[in-house]
Amino acid sequence: QYTMKSLVEFVALFAEQFDETDSSEIKAETVFHNLDEWSSLTGLSVMAMVDEEFEVALKGDDVKIAVTVEDLYNRVISLL
Repeated sequence: QYTMKSLVEFVALFAEQFDETDSSEIKAETVFHNLDEWSSLTGLSVMAMVDEEFEVALKGDDVKIAVTVEDLYNRVISLL
């Protein structure tokens, strides 16, 4: 059974997709495209995580349009 994840949980899951970026640097208001480690590969990892954790299929455009981690979370919630 799927249970709703909070923004805090989403931020933690998002942060896990980064190998070299300290998770304390990633917050709801973080503009993730500006992170040094952000890449198309990281974007794919985030999309895979969302698919696994939320059973939502994000599109590349969803990730491109989102500015902050919270924006992406709100997009995921809107697709549930």
